[in-house]
Formats: sequence, structure tokens, C-alpha cells
Amino acid sequence: MPKTRLEAFSDGVLAIIITIMVLELRAPHGDGLDALLPLMPHLLSYVLSFIYVGIYWNNHHHLLHAASHAPGAVLWANLHLLFWLSLFPFATAWMGENEFSTIPSALYGVVLAMAAIAYFILERIIIRSEGANSRLQRAIGKDWKGRLSVVGYVAGIGASFLTHWLAQAIYLAVALAWLIPDRRIERTVDAKAS
Repeated sequence: MPKTRLEAFSDGVLAIIITIMVLELRAPHGDGLDALLPLMPHLLSYVLSFIYVGIYWNNHHHLLHAASHAPGAVLWANLHLLFWLSLFPFATAWMGENEFSTIPSALYGVVLAMAAIAYFILERIIIRSEGANSRLQRAIGKDWKGRLSVVGYVAGIGASFLTHWLAQAIYLAVALAWLIPDRRIERTVDAKAS
């Protein structure tokens, strides 16, 4: 199957996820800046989740750019990833509504960890379908950044039972690590094209 349909479907799902998250934000009832204060947990959880969805969209784009086709196993692995990403609006809203309390913060970490694991599985299935010497395999190597992210999410889940602010700091730190441009796939694909 051509990968273009997979890309278009995934882009549409990610756009819907962002739309659902922003629709969860409610306008304040007052007209002063002080009316925004009670909404800060909602807004902060939305910003964090928006960053994460953006990171997944960007990396997913590069991941599929390195693939030459999308067999059935890749389609199912991609749906598995989209399932976990589709839980972002729920986890985001619950965490914001409850001001980053313990269980919502822990659940948010579980969703982050499961999305990271699903992304890792998608990478491995694409590599298996493309071959051990594929462009993607050469580009990502052992994917330490992805593996350490899961460790960070698990640490955030544990930290949410100590202090929810520490959990949020860990989730933010992992997101910031991914905001640093990772051009491994781009370089490998561009080198192959030249």
C-alpha cells in the first residue's frame, strides 16, 4: 500500500486531536485578567499537550518520509500509536480540570509512556518491513532518545505520587528534549537522495 494514505489519515487524526483539546478550553466569565487565573491549569495542560502532539506530528512525518511503503503491519502499528495519541484530549482535560492532582497527572504520564512505546513499535515494524539496513535503521540507530523518554515518563508517573509539580517538570523536560531539532532521519534521507 502506498504510504500517502497513511500519512493523510494520520495528519487528519492529529488535527482532530488538537481541535478537541482546544475545544475543551472554556472562555472565562469575567472580562479582567484575573478571570484567567482559574483557567491556568487548563491552559498549561493544553500547551504541554499541544507541544507533544506537535512533536509526534513532526517525528511521524520524518518517520514516514524514511519509509518506502506501508504494509499491513505498519498500518496496524500506526493505528496503535493513533489510539494512544487520541487519549491526549481526555488526559489533558482531566489533568487541567483537577489542577494537576496525583491520579490525573499519573494517568497523563501513562498515556505519554504508551504513546512513546507505540511510536517505538511503529519504528521497529517499519524497519522490519524495510530491512535491517534500511534508511530508517541507519538514521535512528538504537534510538536512545526514544528509550530514555519512556524512562522519563515512568519517572513522571512515580513523581506524581510524591508531588504533581515534579511530575509536570519531568514531562516538560522530556518535551523540551524533543524540541531540540533531531535531524538524523532528514540527513539520512537527504544523503540517499543526492
